[in-house]
Amino acid sequence: MTILIGGAWPYANGSLHLGHIAALLPGDILARYYRQKGEKVLYVSGSDCNGTPISIRANQEKTTIKAIADKYHNEFAQVFHQLGFSYDLYTRTDASHHHKSVQKIFLTLLENGFLYKKKIEQAYCEQDKQFLPDRFVEGICPNCGAKARGDQCDNCSKILDPLDLLGKQCKICGAEPVIKETEHFYFSFSAFQEKLEAYTAKAENEKLWRENAISLTKRYLAEGLPDRAVTRDLPNGVDVPIEGFEGKKIYVWIEAVAGYLTASIEWAKHNRHNIEDWWNDNTISYYIHGKDNIPFHTVIWPAILLGINNPSLPTHIISNEYLTLEKRKLSTSQNWAVWMPDILEKYDPDSIRYFLTVNAPENRDTDFSWREFIYSHNSELLGAFGNFVNRTLKFIEKSYEGDIPQAKIDEGIYRKTKGLYNEAGALIQEGHFKQALEAIFDYVRTANRYFDEQKPWIQVREAIEECKETLATCVFIIQNLAQLLQPFLPFAAAKIKAMLNIEENAWNIQIDLPQRVYDIHPLYERIDLKLIEEELAKLVEKSNI
Repeated sequence: MTILIGGAWPYANGSLHLGHIAALLPGDILARYYRQKGEKVLYVSGSDCNGTPISIRANQEKTTIKAIADKYHNEFAQVFHQLGFSYDLYTRTDASHHHKSVQKIFLTLLENGFLYKKKIEQAYCEQDKQFLPDRFVEGICPNCGAKARGDQCDNCSKILDPLDLLGKQCKICGAEPVIKETEHFYFSFSAFQEKLEAYTAKAENEKLWRENAISLTKRYLAEGLPDRAVTRDLPNGVDVPIEGFEGKKIYVWIEAVAGYLTASIEWAKHNRHNIEDWWNDNTISYYIHGKDNIPFHTVIWPAILLGINNPSLPTHIISNEYLTLEKRKLSTSQNWAVWMPDILEKYDPDSIRYFLTVNAPENRDTDFSWREFIYSHNSELLGAFGNFVNRTLKFIEKSYEGDIPQAKIDEGIYRKTKGLYNEAGALIQEGHFKQALEAIFDYVRTANRYFDEQKPWIQVREAIEECKETLATCVFIIQNLAQLLQPFLPFAAAKIKAMLNIEENAWNIQIDLPQRVYDIHPLYERIDLKLIEEELAKLVEKSNI
């Protein structure tokens, strides 16, 4: 099997927060899982360094677009590394390889008859002497009445044209823009209406997409797909490779979503693979993003792939709902957010991965609270999982001088373990990461009950053979937890493997027991509960609410 996993490309115009990671984490879980199964996996993403948000930030900070893009791309790469994200390639959209591949896609669409020129009216700011990119136009959404920007309403998810907005204002200076004529290329989205309807129906029948992706895509298709301008007068981005269009850029509709393919092409080139071996009609692909990005992945990107005759349409859409913070909507403008560089300074990356998976906004919005985060670490990661591993291995070190008893494994535990690989594996493949992790932690609780019921501290004096079987069974559980939890908690899994001198990385039951325990140390430290109030106070103090 060939597995392609694409994580959404964060804009390099500000730090990542917990909401970003909640949406993107499923990609790494999938990549790690499928690699353990021995499948061919390509996991790509990158920083979106083109377009309007970065130029806005550069204007605000009186610096260059490149300086902003470099700063945040490097920060993103560091955050993903600290969290254990295992991208095969994490690149950026201002890289020359991306520009060349996007221009090639554009020319292929033109050659295939899906691009045409059209004179249109566009918002122009006379004060700033420039045509305004969509996100530089702000106003009121004509659909729901909420404040919106020119490309999309975050409140009702409607894709907008800047000219549709009521009470239009220039984001740079606040003046009302005038409307001027300019010429752009349009993409014939309407030509793919029927094919996309059939494609969406198939995804719904086979239950390959999240419910929010199905309902939103069906809504867009029911409204009828309009052709859209795919070039813009933008300050930075991929140049339109057509004479007479100098200074115009290929817009995000084509440029940003193409990153999945352009990154794959770059990876294949450097690793001497044929891109057709990875992008074909047998490829199983997962696209990982938040619900605000659904139409880009279920309508726009499939239409582009159809337009360039690439058969590798997205198969699985993993589109999370939103993560709220202390029961309020995350807001970067009001600084109501937990920023990733800050939380990673103080807390274990496994704790973040655990909480954002077991409380994942898979089907509805979920909340991050400091209280729940710290209590879940102390009770689940430390109290249930870490404690079981530590007390088992410490007991062996103390009572058997570190030699692991090579005895019979409890049959009930063996059957449960074997079944868990099948159960959790199926849930991961279907995109139910929360349920998969809950099933594994139910197994952890079973393990703790088994240890308590067997009472090895008494068996070691009164029933030595039974004690050996108890400890052998507990080590059997631990070595299998190192495999089962590797997609979710890679740092703890690596620590267990080091303590047991295990090298395997496989998604199947591990039967042969390791011989000895080495350098035992706790997987996790207890977090002081007083940090709950401290973190809450800091959040409120730094916010603009």
